[in-house]
Amino acid sequence: MSEQAHVHETHPEIVKRLKRADGHLKSIIEMIEAGRPCLDIAQQLHAVEKAVCQAKRTLIQDHLDHCLEDVVGPLARDQRRSIDEFKEITKYL
Repeated sequence: MSEQAHVHETHPEIVKRLKRADGHLKSIIEMIEAGRPCLDIAQQLHAVEKAVCQAKRTLIQDHLDHCLEDVVGPLARDQRRSIDEFKEITKYL
C-alpha cells in the first residue's frame, strides 16, 4: 500500500526544530562523556525536551487544523463546538 506525501505548511519548521534538537542532543552526549556537571547536563536535556514537545504540539495542532477539518467538512456553529473545544485543549499537551 503506497502512501501519498502528507505535508503541511508547518512541517519544514518542525524538521528544522528537530534537527536543531538532534544536534543539541549529540552535544549533551559529549558533555556526559566529558564529565561535565550534572546541573549543566540537566539544563541542556530540559531544553531538548522542550524543543521536541513543541515540535509534537505543533504537529498535532496542525493535523487537527487541517486533516480534521477535511474529514468533518463544514458544520453549523453548534455542531462545531465539540471540535473547537477538542482543538483548544490540545494546546495543553
